[in-house]
Amino acid sequence: MNDPNPTVEAAPEAPKQPKVHGQPIDKLPDDLYIPPDALEVFLDAFEGPLDLLLYLIRRQNLNILDIPVLKITQQYMEYIAIMRDMKLELAAEYLVMAAYLAEIKSRILLPKPALEEDVGDPRMDLVRRLQEYERFKTAAENLDAMPRVGREIHIAQARPDLVVKPQPLPPPTLRELLMAMRDAMTRAEMFSHHQVAREPLSVRERMSKILTRLRAGPASFFDLFDPEEGRAGIVVCLLAILELARGAMLEVVQEQAFGPLRVQVARARAVVTEDELTSDFDKEPE
Repeated sequence: MNDPNPTVEAAPEAPKQPKVHGQPIDKLPDDLYIPPDALEVFLDAFEGPLDLLLYLIRRQNLNILDIPVLKITQQYMEYIAIMRDMKLELAAEYLVMAAYLAEIKSRILLPKPALEEDVGDPRMDLVRRLQEYERFKTAAENLDAMPRVGREIHIAQARPDLVVKPQPLPPPTLRELLMAMRDAMTRAEMFSHHQVAREPLSVRERMSKILTRLRAGPASFFDLFDPEEGRAGIVVCLLAILELARGAMLEVVQEQAFGPLRVQVARARAVVTEDELTSDFDKEPE
């Protein structure tokens, strides 16, 4: 009985053709040049003849204490032939190791003279060299497998934004006042030859003048002194400023470090009445 739904085999897919700029290529161009060494395959590089011998022993799981010299020598020579066919520079030490393996095999096969002392298995010298090389190679591989900064481990670095916080300047001390007074005295000496007569000076009167001057706005410390009055005028003015500062009627400020001193009316008592001023002047400072 015929199957009403016969199975239709799917046609094999056509191999995909390479394309260049979206256009399929049916044949290679006539002017295509392929360098002779373009498809050359490079084998794993070995660090020396001992490294090659150790690789051959490990690949076949051989006992390093019982090395089949003939089998290892044949594989060793095959690798040297491959290196020559690939036009690689063959170091002389590889050829020396090949000759050494041939010598070991010949010493095993040839009979020993009766008078010659038995020096043991000729392979032991090679075994000791291989064991020592294997220890150093294993240690180097273990060191290389350890996590390394910059390869497996990356140090996290976070640089916070630099926040510039203004630092309030300390209020002027007595030292700054004395230094300002010294400068004022130095300036007063420049006008000493213009002084004709000495007039009596009053601290209370000078306090009143300073307050009247400061009501118009802050003033420089030196602007409150009159160099023509000489040393006495500077001392009286300084005493007046100190008395007003002690009574909290003015304050001395410094806008920047080592900057000039400025005198202004105290903020807490920005306006001073004539009654308060009269009551403060009742007692003449000593």
